[in-house]
Amino acid sequence: MTRKYNWKTGCDVEATLSVIGGRWKPVLVCHLLEGRKRFGELRRLIPNATERMITLQLRELEADGIVSRHVYAEVPPRVEYEVTEFGQTLKPILEPMQEWGSAFKARRLAEESSAVEDG
Repeated sequence: MTRKYNWKTGCDVEATLSVIGGRWKPVLVCHLLEGRKRFGELRRLIPNATERMITLQLRELEADGIVSRHVYAEVPPRVEYEVTEFGQTLKPILEPMQEWGSAFKARRLAEESSAVEDG
């Protein structure tokens, strides 16, 4: 997939989003920041993402140097993914997003709970 981003004149935020933008890339990186994972583990951790989408997103992250793929010469073949040293630099960006998401989920759950009690 070719990106339509001009690396010479594009906005810096747009550059960041071109790498980690999309529904599943930040989620994949967050899980991989916890440690090396096999493809099957990632599929179980992200049940709403299709296998094809996870594969495509991992390939793009690998092409951008955020994730590395390790293939072991075993039968059956074993493939593991991990965040690269460069990919680790996304941690200070993703952790606040994770914290905000947790607070937002708690707020929404509290709102739904009070709506059930009122109704």
